[in-house]
Amino acid sequence: MSFFFGCIALLIAGYFVYGKVVDRIFAPDGNRVTPAISMQDGIDYMPMPKWKLIFIQVLDIAGIGPIFGPILGALYGPAAMVWIVVGCIFAGAVHDYFSGMLSLRNKGASIPEVVGEYLGMSARQVMRVFSFVLLMLVGVVFVLSPAKLLNDLTGVSTGLLVAAIFGYYFLATILPIDKIIGRIYPLLGALLLTMTVSLLIALLAGGYELLPNVDVMANVHPGDKPLWPLLFITLSCGAISGFHSTQSPLMARCVTDERQGRSVFYGAMIIEGIIGLIWCTLGLSFYNSPEALAAVVSAGSPAAVVAEVSHTLLGSVGGALAIAAVIVLPITSGDTAFRSTRLIVAETFKVKQEGVAKRLAIAVPLFVIGYVISTQDFSTIWRYFGFANQCLSSMVLWTAAVYLAQRAKLHWIASVPATFMTAVCVTFIVNAKIGFNMSYDVAVIAGIVGAAIAFGVFMVKFVIGRKPVAEASA
Repeated sequence: MSFFFGCIALLIAGYFVYGKVVDRIFAPDGNRVTPAISMQDGIDYMPMPKWKLIFIQVLDIAGIGPIFGPILGALYGPAAMVWIVVGCIFAGAVHDYFSGMLSLRNKGASIPEVVGEYLGMSARQVMRVFSFVLLMLVGVVFVLSPAKLLNDLTGVSTGLLVAAIFGYYFLATILPIDKIIGRIYPLLGALLLTMTVSLLIALLAGGYELLPNVDVMANVHPGDKPLWPLLFITLSCGAISGFHSTQSPLMARCVTDERQGRSVFYGAMIIEGIIGLIWCTLGLSFYNSPEALAAVVSAGSPAAVVAEVSHTLLGSVGGALAIAAVIVLPITSGDTAFRSTRLIVAETFKVKQEGVAKRLAIAVPLFVIGYVISTQDFSTIWRYFGFANQCLSSMVLWTAAVYLAQRAKLHWIASVPATFMTAVCVTFIVNAKIGFNMSYDVAVIAGIVGAAIAFGVFMVKFVIGRKPVAEASA
């Protein structure tokens, strides 16, 4: 029990200690006029109170990741909890903070434009395509996954639920951000947090042994899968996820004071980390062995674990509410995935979004493409998602490192996790069957070499002997 609460305490301390360090290094300026004020358009750029921004950001970035990822991570043992804590504080929250704050400093730009601003036009073009594909895949899978969960909960036809969710996504994509997202997200966020904590309390009250195994050095995965690098690909949301960087600009367009950034961006990631810790603990404690957890996952995916844990601990009514809270996550990330895609396309082709007709001109084709994808077997493509997601996270961290290095600020807070995530990505793709399918030992060496090369290029090009550039004025 002390191990779990120690992890929670470390995450909270990480926000108040390391979060302040990161914030001071970036140096937010309360006197700068933010895009929410200077570019207010009543659609995407719109001032909102900080408490709303935090709730919306948590739901934007979460998806099913901080639940499904930690459940799958629990198969590896308590090491997953260590990764959630360390990854969240030193990598994920830093990643989310800079993706939001650099967008804020660049007129609320989407992440491809932010990356291009510091890494050049080639990186911008690659990121435009990369982000579009990633967000479309996320948007579609976040139609199908909640539809299946709702079908299990209500018995309503999956096809009808898919149509209803697509309809909601369409409205959330084209309407002003305060009409749906700004109104219902705080309520949904409260439901999510309440039911997540309720599950933990029920676990403690139900006589379950909390974390019977706390050996963080033991890899207990029943399938004998190596912890490195698979844990760091599998357990992304809750630790670090590149998808978050596509969502942070949505709130960057609504922040009224740069000093809110630590709470909105760094803080939201810490909250997601706490949610991830609770679900990882449920996976490690509810089942009496990794094999028992793996059997449920194999039979019905992590969604089956969610259903079994929720109904057993909270009963039929409480379990239904807990599952509803889980369903909230993919829906509240799927809608903003499509919204982010609309804005990326608009920025790429320089299409103003104030007029309804212009928003429809982009949104309608997006949803046609989304529907077509949803009818296909894109399981092979989806297998690349975890890899692509973490490639995006490393790219954003390298962008933050370049930004800091160019201004003679402490780049290590971004360059170290960027190097680490580069090693993860290279090792995975060299070893994976969907990649180069080379031996594990070769892949580990390739990961180390690849990360070292990336760090060396960064140091030579942006640090050694370079004169700092001045920060652009507001």
